[in-house]
Amino acid sequence: VQLQASGGGLVQPGGSLRLSCTVSGRLSDYYGIGWFRQAPGAEREAISCISISDSSTRYADSVKGRFTISRDNTKNTVSLQIDSVEPDDTAVYYCAAQRKYRRVVFSREMYEYWGQGTLVTVSS
Repeated sequence: VQLQASGGGLVQPGGSLRLSCTVSGRLSDYYGIGWFRQAPGAEREAISCISISDSSTRYADSVKGRFTISRDNTKNTVSLQIDSVEPDDTAVYYCAAQRKYRRVVFSREMYEYWGQGTLVTVSS
């Protein structure tokens, strides 16, 4: 199982960027995909997750209204659109996959497979 996160980079406050997570095999091989982030000196936190079975989603309060998670089964990709970025969004962003829970799960301990991370830096 491999997950490839991409799309990170330097973005100015108020800007946008789109992260992608491409999985090996098919998205339907997994029950859920999640995006997590880890800022310097902080723990890794869940920010958005999607259920592959019914496309239900969940967001951390800190990103609601600014982040949008979506999936593209044809590309085996889950994307995270980030709008109105803030300096506090600076972090390494990771995607993860799980095959145990059909419902949306928001705890990093529930995810078995992890990508390598992509760095997002918000700075003017």
